[in-house]
Order: sequence, then C-alpha cells, then structure tokens
Amino acid sequence: MPAVTHPAEPFTSREALVRHQRARLAEMLAEVGARNPFQRARLLSVKFDSLSDPLSRLPLTTRAELEADQAAHPPFGSNLTYPLSAYSRYHQTSGSRGAPLRWLDTAESWAWWRRCWQYIFRAAGVLPADRIVFPFSFGPFVGFWSAFEAAAELGNLCLPAGGMTTSARLQYILDIGVTVVCCTPTYALRMGERAQEMGLSLAASPVRALIVAGEPGGSIPATRRRIEELWGARVFDHVGMTEVGPWGFETTDEPGVIQVMESEFIAEVIDPGSGAAVADGEEGELVLTNLGRWCSPLIRYRTGDRVRLTQHGARGGAGFSRIVGGLAGRMDDLLFIRGNNVFPSALEAVIREVAGVAEYRLRVRRRDAMDELAIDVEPADGADGAAVARCVASAVRDRLHFTAEVKAVAAGTLPRFEMKAQRVVREG
Repeated sequence: MPAVTHPAEPFTSREALVRHQRARLAEMLAEVGARNPFQRARLLSVKFDSLSDPLSRLPLTTRAELEADQAAHPPFGSNLTYPLSAYSRYHQTSGSRGAPLRWLDTAESWAWWRRCWQYIFRAAGVLPADRIVFPFSFGPFVGFWSAFEAAAELGNLCLPAGGMTTSARLQYILDIGVTVVCCTPTYALRMGERAQEMGLSLAASPVRALIVAGEPGGSIPATRRRIEELWGARVFDHVGMTEVGPWGFETTDEPGVIQVMESEFIAEVIDPGSGAAVADGEEGELVLTNLGRWCSPLIRYRTGDRVRLTQHGARGGAGFSRIVGGLAGRMDDLLFIRGNNVFPSALEAVIREVAGVAEYRLRVRRRDAMDELAIDVEPADGADGAAVARCVASAVRDRLHFTAEVKAVAAGTLPRFEMKAQRVVREG
C-alpha cells in the first residue's frame, strides 16, 4: 500500500507538478494492475507509458460501469485492490442519481482523505484555535466525515451536531463560540433563515467562515451573497465526490475560484460527446484520476461536471489549475425546457437574485412531447408572494429566454434540507 503524501508540497514549476503526477500514476498503475480485478481487466490490453504517453490512451471510466460492476459483484464490486480484511471504512453516495454506489477505504486511503481535507482547511485560513461545527447527521454518506476527523487531527475543537433541530444547533453554535461552520449551502441558508425567525444575530456571532460542499450553491454568486449576508461571514466553496475524493477548494484570496488539488488528482476536460480534450479555458466535462486512493482507485473518471479549467492565472506559474466560476452544472442534471437547455444551477442563480425568495422548487412535467417547467416559490417572512412570483417569472424569461409558470406557495410548504437539496421534481 502507498505511503500517504502531503498534498501541500510546493512545486517550483508546472513541469515539476506533472512529473510528480506521472510518478505517482506509474506506481499506482503497477499496484492496481496486478491486484485490482476491475482495473486489471480494463488495463490488460492497454500499452501505456505512465511517464510519457498521453492519458487518452487509458480508458475513461463511467458511473454506469461502476454501477454494473457492483451489481455483478455485490455488495462492493471488484474495484478493490486488497482483501476485504484490509478495509476499515464504508461510505456510499447520496443516491440522488439512482442507486447509491458503495465505497470502501483502507486506513491508508482514509489518511489520504484527511490530509486532503487538512489542505482545504489551511486554504480557507482555518487555524488550530478555530472551533468547527458539523451540523448534519453522520450517516453512510461521506459528507463531512473526513473533514471532521481531519480537523480533529489538526487540533481543532470539533463539534458534532447531528440529531438536533435547527434551532438547537443555532443555540449550540452561539453558546460554544463556534468560528467555522461546515455544511451544505442549502443548510447554511436554512440556519440563517431560522436565526432571523428566532431573533438571533449570526453576524454578531464569532462565526467568520463557512465551508460549504455537496451542491453548487457556494459558487453561485447570488446564493453565496445571501449566505454571507445572513451570517456576516466568508463562504469557502469545496467540491468532491464519494467515489473520487475531495478534489477542489477555494482560497482566502480568490473568491469564486476553485483550485484543483493536482498534487493528488490529474484533471482533464473533455468534450462530452467525442471524448476529445478541449482547449485550456473551454467548457467541457471534468475527468479525474485520483492518485492517493489505491485501494479503490478511479482512473480517468467522468465526473459529469461541466467546468472551464485553466492553468492560466496561477500564482508564480506553478500553482494548481483553476475553475473560474465553479461548477457550471452536472451533465445528468441538464433540463430540456421547451427546446432550451438549462442547468438547475443556472435557475438557482436567477431565482436567488430575486429579493424575498425563502425557498423554491422546480417541477418538470411533460406536455405535447416537450418538458415544461413550473416553479414554486416560498416568500420570505413579510414578502408579497404574488409580487415575488412575478419577479421570478420575469427574471427567468429575461435571463434564460423561456417562460416558466411561477406561483407562490404558503410559508413552510417547501421542504428544507440538511444535506444535498433535491429541488427538482418530475411529474408524470
């Protein structure tokens, strides 16, 4: 099994970073090609020089292939490099896109997860004296499990907040003097909303940073702005996947820019139709190879995330590649509304800019062989629901160039979420 490297090691040049990646890749391919049934079958007929050949010689990996493998080899699939007795951690994907994928980690790969998260904390300016709260229930979804253990290893006071109401969590945060909150963007909004209802001032609390993940909201300007207004604190976006690991982070000096942790991941962007590489800065689908999780590796994994990745603008020319504007959306989330392609994240960006929206839901229904969109908006306390609905309808028409039916619903009608919000509902 590999020794866990520190993801924060400096690189003097882009060439040095690439040499590091290729050396790690060579070691990993040698290990998993000999021991991992899933990867061995995929690599057997591939002639690939890890130090010089283009990555495109290696096959892409899709979620559908992982699902089929786990169905054929239940319960964990065959993408396991070591005997089951070597694995000590179990997590699974949220299941928001079908059956959850089950994922196992060894002690070594879990240490890799923690070190990646420690880099994320440092990039967000988290100090050992910070008190960090994790306001969600600790189930099999990986969520912030690794973040909690990484922060504890750094010496932070880590505060679990599962099994509590939102009101109780807020009082807990204030009573203990929490300075950093880790949660989803949706739940950051919910806590801010509930604090207003309780007459609590989060802006007057010691909380100075929120590290958000699980949804694109942290990179959506209107959502980000609303969270920061409610909390009087800086939002730091983080991106990762259960099956890949924690791969992206935001720093203190570049709001809205996600850096790819390229010491631990090789990132590519491809045209989702042809699979060919796109030019630097052009939009395409993000493909990741994780280099530190040899026990259950993913090689050239199609994440489904639409991004614009660039190597330009990195400080000193040796920094990590950057995604400006965060994730544009997920390929499998794309909606086709009356001939228009639109991501739910684009709708969120428009809806959150309208004053007076507390929560919303997107209802997609089939009519005359085409999808139509209806939007339910729950007005904030004191807002005129009919006026808010008219403003949302106008904003969607003006910004996204199609008409949606928008109606206001009564306060408390729409669900609130602790983890990933599920705001898209298909009817019929």
